Amino acid sequence: QVQLVESGGGLVQAGGSLRLSCAASGRTFSRHDMGWFRQAPGKEREFVAAISWSGGSTYYADSVKGRFTISRDNAKSTVYLQMNSLKPEDTAVYYCAVVIRWPSVTDDRWGQGNQVTVSS
Repeated sequence: QVQLVESGGGLVQAGGSLRLSCAASGRTFSRHDMGWFRQAPGKEREFVAAISWSGGSTYYADSVKGRFTISRDNAKSTVYLQMNSLKPEDTAVYYCAVVIRWPSVTDDRWGQGNQVTVSS
């Protein structure tokens, strides 16, 4: 079982950048596809990006394609989300999760999430 702790969020102006990190505990991290998801106020949680266990494949929601980059470091049991050219509509709580069916079906185990706020 993998436990997840997100960090790196905060307040940024539109056009700015942030990098989120998700540190995983457990020895099986490197075997799992991983994903980032987000939930804006009053909205359902939505898929953002996914990365395969090896890092060789990635997949993005259309809304973030070309602006966000997902990556991972299996030696550090960490997955990252580099967010550039941020927009106010990117404001949300961001979560990472284990992906059990590519690219966006998770095991429904969530960390505490990390708030990202983009001001206009």
